[in-house]
Amino acid sequence: MARRRGGPAAAAATAVASPAVVGTLALMALVYYSTLFVFLDHWLGLGTPAGAAHAAAVSLAVVACFFAFVCAAAADPGSVPASFAPDAEAAQGQRGLESRYCDKCCMFKPPRSHHCRVCKRCVLKMDHHCVWINNCVGYANYKAFIICVLNATIGSLYSFVIFLCDLFLKEHEFDVLYVKIVYILAGVLLFFLSLTIGSLLCWHIYLLCHNMTTIEYREAVRAKWLAKKSGQKYRHRFDLGMRKNIQMILGPNILCWLCPTATGHLKDGTEFQITNN
Repeated sequence: MARRRGGPAAAAATAVASPAVVGTLALMALVYYSTLFVFLDHWLGLGTPAGAAHAAAVSLAVVACFFAFVCAAAADPGSVPASFAPDAEAAQGQRGLESRYCDKCCMFKPPRSHHCRVCKRCVLKMDHHCVWINNCVGYANYKAFIICVLNATIGSLYSFVIFLCDLFLKEHEFDVLYVKIVYILAGVLLFFLSLTIGSLLCWHIYLLCHNMTTIEYREAVRAKWLAKKSGQKYRHRFDLGMRKNIQMILGPNILCWLCPTATGHLKDGTEFQITNN
């Protein structure tokens, strides 16, 4: 089975080598620079107390986003343990808990695991392969991924608000062509960036609250249709209630929810509790 070699350092180097990752980091740097040194500086001035406070807040969001981004990109999303063996008795009669055999990896994969055609291996509780981090989003790095998206949403919305304040509360020389072009491009970029990342965050909050992956959601659409057709009510087998679902991903300590490296609550990713309903 193909695995990432060389540990976290090699994984990080592989991720950074991706054009999509380089583009993401470049976009992050561009938004940060333009927010602070163009829009905020023109609106309030970085030397004023209010300007410095806003600059510190934006910088905090960007640093937090970058750190979570590196954690999600460099981490192993979850490899199937070499010692894993299916427990036929435990899974008997419990649909969705059966271990399946992967013909490509030539080994059994635990429940909720899927084979990634890009990474060429099975990933524990695979959500999707994210081209922007050049890595799969799975059991071990899903927390870092969702924290990265959260901070990216906060940062992009914050930048958009600063842009709007500068646009409407200060005078500009829009008769100069390049000034007009810069503000039009910046406005379009920040609007669609906030909309896109914000929508992604809302989607993953929904999945988080239902203890569901993107792959499982697609499977649930058909399962709901079949259940409705037969007069039954469908419920996702791994949905344990919102509070417990969140704790399973972010951890039991609310103070550690926004720390992407606080993953001590995660186990080996081969067994999952199911609802009795």
